[in-house]
Order: sequence, then C-alpha cells, then structure tokens
Amino acid sequence: MKRTLVKLRNSNFRKYLQKHQKHAPLIFFTGGFIFDSLTLGRIDRLYDLILLSLYMTLLTVTIYIYNLADDGKWKNTFLERYEGYFPLVIQFFFGGLSSAFVLYFLRSVSLSKTISFFIILVALLIANEFLKKRISNKYFQFSVYFFVSFTFFTFITPVFIKVMNTSVFIFSGLVSLVLTLMFILFIYKKSPSTRAEIQKRKIIGIVFIIYVSINLFYFFNLIPPVPLALENGIVAHNVQVEDHNYVVTYESDEWYVFWREHRLKFIYVPGDEVYVFTSIFAPTDIDKSIFHRWKWHNDTTNKWEVVEDIGYDITGGRNAGYRGYTFKNNAIQGLWKVEVITEEELIIGVIDFEIIVNNSLHPIKLVNKKF
Repeated sequence: MKRTLVKLRNSNFRKYLQKHQKHAPLIFFTGGFIFDSLTLGRIDRLYDLILLSLYMTLLTVTIYIYNLADDGKWKNTFLERYEGYFPLVIQFFFGGLSSAFVLYFLRSVSLSKTISFFIILVALLIANEFLKKRISNKYFQFSVYFFVSFTFFTFITPVFIKVMNTSVFIFSGLVSLVLTLMFILFIYKKSPSTRAEIQKRKIIGIVFIIYVSINLFYFFNLIPPVPLALENGIVAHNVQVEDHNYVVTYESDEWYVFWREHRLKFIYVPGDEVYVFTSIFAPTDIDKSIFHRWKWHNDTTNKWEVVEDIGYDITGGRNAGYRGYTFKNNAIQGLWKVEVITEEELIIGVIDFEIIVNNSLHPIKLVNKKF
C-alpha cells in the first residue's frame, strides 16, 4: 500500500496537476460534465440512482474531511498527503451533481416558465470552474451543498416512493434541510477552525433563506415538476393510433430549426381540428393526471385567455414517454400556446404556435412520424 501511495505521489498525473494547477478546476469540471453526458439516461434507472447517490454521499464525506483538515485531524495519516486534492474532489462532485440536474432538465421541450431555476443550475455548473479559491469559504461551501442536496432529494424521493405531488416536494425539502443542518452542526462541533470562521446563527440563516427561496420558486411555478419531463410536444394536423404507434401529421420547419419538430405557423382550414401531441416521461410506477391548457392571446386586452383544460392520466415507465393528445375544432386566428401541466398546475412544458386562417394557403412540408 505504501509503495502504491509513493508511486501515486510521483505519478505523471500529479505532476500534470501541479504544472497546470490554474486549469485543474476546469479539467475536473469538464471531465465530470462529459462523464455525466455519456452515462446518465433516466432518473429511475438503477445506474443513475446509484451514481447520483454515490456522488451525494462522497461529496458529504469529502466536505467533512476537508473541513477537519485545518484542525490537523488527518496529521500523520494517509489523508494528509492528499489534502491539496480535497477542493478539486469537492468541485468534481458539485459539478457532477449539478450537470446531472441540468441534463435532466434539458429533457423538457420548453423551459419558458422555469428558465430562472434552470439558469441557476447552469450558473452553478459554470461557476464550478472558479470555485477553487472560494471553496474554502465555509458559508459559500455549505450554501452550495444545501442547494445541491435540496435538488437531489426532490429528484430522488418521488422515484423511490412512487408518488409525485406538492406534499412530496415539501417532504423532500424538509429532509434535505434537516440533514444539511445536522451535517453543518456536526462539523461545527468537531472543528475548532470552523467555529472560528463562521457564526452558527448566520450559516443557519443562510440555509433557511435558500430553503424558503426554492419553495417560493416552486409555488410560483418557476421549478418544473421533476422528475417529469416533456419528451415531445407538437402541434399537428392529425393524430392516429396504429398498431400501438401514434402517427402524427404535422408541418415541419426549415432544416436549420433543429430544436423544434413543428412549424410555428399553423395553416388552419376552418372545420378541421388542431391537435397537440405530447409524450411525457415519468419514472416507473408513477401515475399522474396531466392537462393540456389551451390558451389564446387576446390582442385587444394583450392578455392570454384560458380557452379550455383537457386532461388525461399518464403512467410512468416508458423510455420515450407516455403518449397522448388533445384537439380543438373551430379554432380562431392568432397566437396560441398549450401549457402541459400537472393537477397542481405545475408546468411541464409549453407548445407555442400561431394559427393562420387563410383559404388561399395550404399546409406545407407535411410529414407523418411514428411515436
């Protein structure tokens, strides 16, 4: 064992990190993101659950070890040799968890209502490159830890208990809050240097502010109802079910509009129907009622008016999402959007389009696609 440790200390990897110390955080950040991008798939997959749980556990252990290092706790132990790596390891796990959450959020077709929370996650992910000097700031360190912990439990809890609603979100947040405060107070008790650097009331206050802020985001519909995700959202001219497949007929956009399936300008023939097709991913064994909320923009009042809520139940487990559709006839010209929402009115995604009523125009670039 001793020979192995000596070999590691003299390894090319260690020499490379010492030579490129300035860029080491970026290397760990990029490596964590690429690894997650290539390996993570769906939140209820056993591999994903094990990896995220391992990240969270090892992050907790590393923060504990790192905070006691200043007290000489690891003096004359093998951990003393690697104290310089602790900030990088913390960065890797912060980056690994935040990048995983970003990847799961990106599964949604629309982030229009939840973009603010998504931006926080992306900012945390990018800021991870610059954390090396700030990671020693215990206020900052524990704040990021709680934010990541809160997000982790809101993803994981519904998967394990097979239920997803507001009560589960509140329960997940409380579990994270209690465990984080216990963890901070445990380190505070064990580490004289921590007691010298931070005020207990102040750090508890910061954690509570973050807790309240995330809950406000949730109740103002600024956080998507994870782990649900809108895999597809298309405005279509027709939807038919054939041999367990949904055949969707819609107008395709130009080739360079790669981020959207359908054309925003919907050519409508009076008397026909306007369909909205969606496929919604949900973890296995989760049953949920969802609604298509059809809205029309009133140019006179400059407001969105709710035309109708049409709902149906979904069952989780299908990798490409539970498929369903709603439709309307006698549609009027103007801007429309269909919000895909839960029964708690949390927005999973939004499908935007414009209905054009003109007898001289006909739908163009019609395609039939099976889902």
